[in-house]
Amino acid sequence: MKRLQLAAVFALLLSPSSHAQVTIEATKITCDQYLSFSVADPRDILLWLSGYYHGKQGSTTLEPQELKRNYEKLRSECLRKENADLPVMQVIEKALGPANNKK
Repeated sequence: MKRLQLAAVFALLLSPSSHAQVTIEATKITCDQYLSFSVADPRDILLWLSGYYHGKQGSTTLEPQELKRNYEKLRSECLRKENADLPVMQVIEKALGPANNKK
């Protein structure tokens, strides 16, 4: 009986663990969530946003210095108390302008 129990424990330990797939609605991420890492690392979010806005503009270029500047600008804007509950995408539009959204 003990061998059977031991075999069952080993089977459970060796079985592949399942990973939950999480989907996030990017338009609903607030500055507070962005800064607190509650959704994901802010830099990961910024990379996604950069790709999103570049895709909208049909651009395939990546400018690391511009990405860094935009990260600092977005972080600074999100730190402002009045922006805490606003969606990050709205703050981007306000801070960088709709034509310059190359996060």
